Amino acid sequence: MSSEHPFEQYPLWTALVTPFDQQGKVDFVSLGKIAHQQNSAGNAILLLGSTGEGLALIQEEQRTIVEYVCGLSLNVPIMVAVGGFQLIEQLQWIEQCNQLPVDAYLLGSPLYAKPGEEGQKLWFEALLDRAKFPCMLYNVPSRSGLSLSTSALASLQHHPKCWALKEASGDVAQFKEYQKACPDIALYSGEDALLPKLVEEGAKGLVSVAANVWPIQTRAYVQQCLTGETTGLFPVWKNAVDSLFAVSNPIPAKILMAKNNDIANATLRPPLTNKELSNHQSLEHADQQITHWHQQYSSRQISQQNVLKTA
Repeated sequence: MSSEHPFEQYPLWTALVTPFDQQGKVDFVSLGKIAHQQNSAGNAILLLGSTGEGLALIQEEQRTIVEYVCGLSLNVPIMVAVGGFQLIEQLQWIEQCNQLPVDAYLLGSPLYAKPGEEGQKLWFEALLDRAKFPCMLYNVPSRSGLSLSTSALASLQHHPKCWALKEASGDVAQFKEYQKACPDIALYSGEDALLPKLVEEGAKGLVSVAANVWPIQTRAYVQQCLTGETTGLFPVWKNAVDSLFAVSNPIPAKILMAKNNDIANATLRPPLTNKELSNHQSLEHADQQITHWHQQYSSRQISQQNVLKTA
């Protein structure tokens, strides 16, 4: 692919949660509400990722969610996650989504099997060949059980549908290795708190959990990181992100979103449950801190604009 990557104007993708009602069914009213929030903030949307509990949904639910969000006529791109361990099912899922007005795919590593370099290449090549839209590959060893081979990624980077990599190993050295070996794809951080450091190493943006809770604030955080203005980001953002990962994602995010009335309730699909987090003080404190940080950020932006007007 060329050095001009698609979606360059969207450095922030929100890995959207999937709201459920108290009976565990998809809450489309809340889903529409939070999708419109992301649209208003100018954030691109990722559906059915791990934050969206995609693998806890049956395929009919997955398709209905994608169709519903596509039907909202949003102004931001929509990416759909492709993840699992049965290649035939993933290819069938891509074929279904190829018929829908989506914009991109997130291709996860195969789960459980832990293939080597050649197996990884076979897996991703099959998915890339079937995809109609640009694809972001996903390295998340904590969930998939394997780390994406650098040499495999290097050979895949020239595929016409290979656009980007979401790097969520939490290992800066691994990110640097990918960056050096794979200059023809865009690298995105899959770790909210690491973005300032990874931008220094060439990250183009962020696939975010925090943006579910703080859509506008996280967009400002990403913009500040990309401009190299990291003053004031620590420890506020690190502490805030830590609170969202105190237990398995997206439990804390859903709890805080329910508290803020962004979604109707914090229901999750088993084996995840909001009973894992009984003390919400750190979440509430993080929410207050991010709100205060954004107020200061907005004030600085206004002051800078006024200075430019009078210059």
